Amino acid sequence: MERDLLTALLRWKTKPERKPLLIDGARQTGKTYLLQELFGQHFAKVLRIDFLESPQMQDAFAGSLTPGDILNNIELLTGQPFNRATDLLILDEIGECPRAVTALKFFAEQSPQAFIAASGSNIALLNSFPVGKVEQYNLRPLTFREFLLASGEAVLLKAYDAGQNSAVAHTKLFDKLTDYYFTGGMPEAVSRWFELAGQSMLERIKAVSQIHADLLAGYVRDFGKYSGKVDAGLIEAVFTAVPAQLAAVVDESVKRFKFKQVHQRKSRYQELESGIMWLEKCRLILKNYPVEGTPRSPLAAYKKDNMVKLFLFDVGLLNHMLGVSYLEIKQQNYDYKGYIAENFVQQELAALGIDPTFSWGDARAEIEFIISDSIGNVIPLEVKSGKRTRARSLQSYIEKCSPVRTIKLTGTQGSTPLEQQHLVYPLYYTAQAVRTHLLS
Repeated sequence: MERDLLTALLRWKTKPERKPLLIDGARQTGKTYLLQELFGQHFAKVLRIDFLESPQMQDAFAGSLTPGDILNNIELLTGQPFNRATDLLILDEIGECPRAVTALKFFAEQSPQAFIAASGSNIALLNSFPVGKVEQYNLRPLTFREFLLASGEAVLLKAYDAGQNSAVAHTKLFDKLTDYYFTGGMPEAVSRWFELAGQSMLERIKAVSQIHADLLAGYVRDFGKYSGKVDAGLIEAVFTAVPAQLAAVVDESVKRFKFKQVHQRKSRYQELESGIMWLEKCRLILKNYPVEGTPRSPLAAYKKDNMVKLFLFDVGLLNHMLGVSYLEIKQQNYDYKGYIAENFVQQELAALGIDPTFSWGDARAEIEFIISDSIGNVIPLEVKSGKRTRARSLQSYIEKCSPVRTIKLTGTQGSTPLEQQHLVYPLYYTAQAVRTHLLS
């Protein structure tokens, strides 16, 4: 199972001097696999410490935080030699050892030639953090392209990377997209789905559904373990309310998150803010801020914390929490469930580093996403989950805001490459559309 983030890690390895690497991300998104299996094969040796599995390893950081002293302690505790010129040291679940987090600063300053990589799922919850002393990345669930990589279908991946627009390519890619809607991007679910390709569909569905259930149960346990001063019940209430509110939308764009009836005796943003922020810091929800009027860059200037849309970080877990069946997804009985496509687009944008996102609306029209391009033009992205592509909201946006370009993401094959102003892409090409027309 390959991950696109590996390219950035290999660039980090080639630098003559480097800050420690820090991989953040929700639990079970594949941080350890990325560092140890994929990245680790490029080193003479990998020495991994997991502070959750082996809390006694915190003793290596109990005294001096000088890199030489720490590495000597690690060698004594593990019984393994470590060569900082050729070996990779992985500090897994580093949030469990605050002094190890502090030590990253000293590695950056005193041992920039060493290959030190850390990972954790509660990084943003830490009370102190070595700002400016680490090279940080966020590992999210597998994107749709990474899902295709995991499928092992090289010809289909080649067609995807080439942006093929034929009817044959569309049929096969959209079929894989609906599979992705079911499995989502959690590595264990994706791996199991393709491992069981030779088994009956019922067995594959059952296996992935069990993985989803186990993952969600693990997240709920984490609410109590890592909530700190935040009410764990409040965190769980908000987490559960996100899919419920998304599913309440019928044939319309996702609406702003409603704070009433999420938690007993709490009905205002200020009362739910701590739970929302906790989930965001742990990468379990994604935010989208609605903008009114004529938007200008920077879009962040229009942000209001108490006016926000909330999405789940993984579309497969979203469908599991809502009980949406694989058959229902494959039969396309979700034309009235546009929130699934919106959640997918939100995930693809987040994987591109566009987080949070923004949307637009007035009294009669809504555009699911608006994004500033590299020179400050605000470009609307209209999302249509099915084959009905009439976009009255997009026309309203064009009349009121006069964008230099528009992009529509649909369940159809899309438009010809000759069209340059009002582009229509199939949903599975969300990343290509954004990279080509907004990030280049």
